[in-house]
Amino acid sequence: MEKLPAVEDAVESVLAANSTLPGALLPILHEVQETLGYIPPESVPRIAKALNLSRAEVHGVITYYQHFRQTPPGRHVVRVCCAEACQAVGGEALAEHARTRLEAGELSFEPVYCLGLCACGPAIQIDETSLHARVTPKSFDALIDALEAAR
Repeated sequence: MEKLPAVEDAVESVLAANSTLPGALLPILHEVQETLGYIPPESVPRIAKALNLSRAEVHGVITYYQHFRQTPPGRHVVRVCCAEACQAVGGEALAEHARTRLEAGELSFEPVYCLGLCACGPAIQIDETSLHARVTPKSFDALIDALEAAR
């Protein structure tokens, strides 16, 4: 896979700023994802080399934590809470509805385990700032329709 200069530059910048921190892998992965929107697979060997880790160790951390993405996200990221409190009030059905609705669009679906709205679930988060409580499939569709209309 061809490496894009912007990706290489971003990864190098993150490594330069963080590689000497104790336990640097997680802060580096978080910053790469924050900068690029995901952790490109082609960056794994460079990160591993900088931290004197194997590629398998870096890949293992990326795949272990659900937060990390290995592909670019959609225009918006929609997170649906799948924790027990939300499941008890219809979260599983909402997650399945969201997964089906978002699978072919420009929006990314991510299950998460607790958005902190346990008393008023099921809950979703759109991007990093927009939280919504007591979401039904109908209200979910209205929120997504509004996002799509705002293009």
